[in-house]
Amino acid sequence: MHTAAQLLVALIALVHVYFLVLEMFLWDTDRGRKVFATTPEFSRESAPLAANQGLYNGFLAAGLVWSLLAGDPVAFQARIFFLSCVIVAGVYGAATVNRRILAVQALPAAVALAVVLPAG
Repeated sequence: MHTAAQLLVALIALVHVYFLVLEMFLWDTDRGRKVFATTPEFSRESAPLAANQGLYNGFLAAGLVWSLLAGDPVAFQARIFFLSCVIVAGVYGAATVNRRILAVQALPAAVALAVVLPAG
């Protein structure tokens, strides 16, 4: 696989590991509240929901890492699938939560997908 495609997929995976950490472990901390612009009351009450969301981000990261380690043809298909999942999640998040999610999650995954497709 083209090196740029590998690097972009790895970067998207790392970003989702970061999301996992923020949502599962730092949600109800000053750092988590600053990143997500929440109040202490909201972060405390919504921590279980955020942890669940973080777990899903971890699954996306795991799938992307798997796509980097697996052999073809599974690797290429997994990359396409998991990058597409990230894009869909980002578009949905932008439509329902905050438009910034489009730039932070969906756009980088779309760029990675655009680089991965010809490399496959």
